Amino acid sequence: MAHLLIEGMHPISGTIQPSGNKNAAMPMMCAAVLTDQPVTLRNVPRIGDVHTLLQLLQELGMEAQWLNRHVLRLQACNLTAAEPNAQLFRSLRGSLTLMGPLLARRGEFQVAAPAGGDDIGRRRIDTHLQVFRAFGIEIQDQNPGQFHLQLDQELTGADIWLDEASVTATENGVMMAAAARGTTIIHNAACEPHVEDLCHLLVAMGCAIEGMGTNRLVVTGSTALGGADCTIGPDYMEIGSYIGLGAITPGRLCISDVLPTQLRLVEMEFRQRLGVRMAYEHQPNGRATLVLDNEQELVVHPDFGGSIPCICSSPWPGFPSDLISIALVMATQARGTIMIHEKMFESRLYFVDKLVSMGAQVIVCDPHRVVVTGPSLLYGNSVSSPDIRAGMALVLAALCARGTTRIAQIELVERGYSDIVPTLTRLGAAVDLIP
Repeated sequence: MAHLLIEGMHPISGTIQPSGNKNAAMPMMCAAVLTDQPVTLRNVPRIGDVHTLLQLLQELGMEAQWLNRHVLRLQACNLTAAEPNAQLFRSLRGSLTLMGPLLARRGEFQVAAPAGGDDIGRRRIDTHLQVFRAFGIEIQDQNPGQFHLQLDQELTGADIWLDEASVTATENGVMMAAAARGTTIIHNAACEPHVEDLCHLLVAMGCAIEGMGTNRLVVTGSTALGGADCTIGPDYMEIGSYIGLGAITPGRLCISDVLPTQLRLVEMEFRQRLGVRMAYEHQPNGRATLVLDNEQELVVHPDFGGSIPCICSSPWPGFPSDLISIALVMATQARGTIMIHEKMFESRLYFVDKLVSMGAQVIVCDPHRVVVTGPSLLYGNSVSSPDIRAGMALVLAALCARGTTRIAQIELVERGYSDIVPTLTRLGAAVDLIP
């Protein structure tokens, strides 16, 4: 189990190039199953989850080649199985998006329900099963936690109304619809940027999709999807994490190649609630460099009438749940009191005790809400990373703390953040990885 040793209070400055969106890369890799032609993905993040999924695909017969560090060529011309490696499948929540493509390609899927991913609370798969039933797939329960999916008829379009705007269920639905005969309408679809990235890939492969970026997708499928060459967009979760880094440490931090349209509510909450100073240097291609001023002075801005404000998570285009942990650490360094409300996952805030052990003033109201009063002088301590985002939040806390912090289970952070140690070192942090 790897540890990270961080000596805090070093100025952080320089420029960061964000990785490709991990939540787009994984379903896009799975979409390559839909065709026997080559699919080339650019700006693929080199992170733990991507490598695990790639191993899972290769064991199913997928051919894979890294053309350079961030360009991956996939070709599913010789799929040999419809049942993935159970251990790998269960270790990775993103493996769910393999179900739809394999069903569309082979008409069958034997699976153990995944238990992996971040331990942030219950993550139901019922919406996925709703999608599969709408396409006429039979679902047979077998041993506890296992089931068999079977398609005994031609895959044809369907009219689907999701019971929740599940990202991965939407992705499974749109991938099956892309390979189906006729038209599929998905109502109450998730519309996050990574869903839109997947839709762009499927269009390049030969289907037609109306409503990308909205919660109603109309997909006209193709029974002969072809190869494609597609670029993954920047990871706005990683960008949001580095905004937090620049806000709580001294130094001027620049984040290049961002899409401002993906950061509207993140920027609004960080700026209006916590007083973060940031500005865009726009580029002709619609992207920009985000600049965080040196020596930020974070101040909580009360709501009208002096009420305590709140940062709440919600599905896109709301404030993302994956950045709630980052916002919480930022709030410990802001003058004033604010509530952090995680509406989506009941275990997302379970790392708060680790921040309290470092000196943060946080009151836990219930599993979904905490009240933070700052600024707090944080002190180095020995803590453990419980999941990707909370782990990164603890890294940020350690970087602004006095003394040295030891963070265990840092491999969980590396599942979602590429080259975290060399990146932080290049920016001026005192960071050592202890295997």
